[in-house]
Amino acid sequence: MGTPDRTRQGSRRQREEDIVAATRALFDERGAQDAPVEEVARALGLNRALIYRHFASREELYVRTVTTYLDELAALLRGAAAAHQDPADALEALCGAFAEFGLDHPAFPDAALSLMRRPADELRDVVSDGTWLRLGQSMGACLGTSARVLRAGMLSGAFAVDDPDLTANVLYAQGLGTLHIARLGVGVKEIQPGMATAFPITRDEVREAIVDAALALVGVRRAARAG
Repeated sequence: MGTPDRTRQGSRRQREEDIVAATRALFDERGAQDAPVEEVARALGLNRALIYRHFASREELYVRTVTTYLDELAALLRGAAAAHQDPADALEALCGAFAEFGLDHPAFPDAALSLMRRPADELRDVVSDGTWLRLGQSMGACLGTSARVLRAGMLSGAFAVDDPDLTANVLYAQGLGTLHIARLGVGVKEIQPGMATAFPITRDEVREAIVDAALALVGVRRAARAG
């Protein structure tokens, strides 16, 4: 039988997990920008003040929610990369898995980009040490898989990469931006000077754009590989 302190700690952790799960559900339903703390509290039948007893700020709750996406994504990326020996095949599979995850969870790129809109030092000031550590671990797990694939390609001479860790971060940010296009569903093109029109962009086109851009960044062309 657990001690009262352990029982309270277990209850607190469970309450925090319930709050994060409710926030994630609102993210998936409405997007990160339309998930106010009041709605999270209402979904759980809690007072808003109780949520702030567990999370120091709105930002902290949202960061914790983003880590749930990142943890799932990290597992997918590891599996995709491990299925291929060739670095180019591994990178293509990894980027394809990233794209599919973002397309299946449109709130993820929205929330992840929101975190990147503010300097790291500023974000660090509004979250707890534990949440900051958890975010770093979740991000590191995603970017670490990409960096290992990039490093293998660099060492084998297959990729034109100088810094695998920097390139992994660039690919992550680049992919998030492209996924945001899928959320919009349209692009804009100029049909003549002073006149523009919208055109539809499909899910498959977004996925292929993410993969092609990643391979191009490391100096690999898919057409050349296919030949």
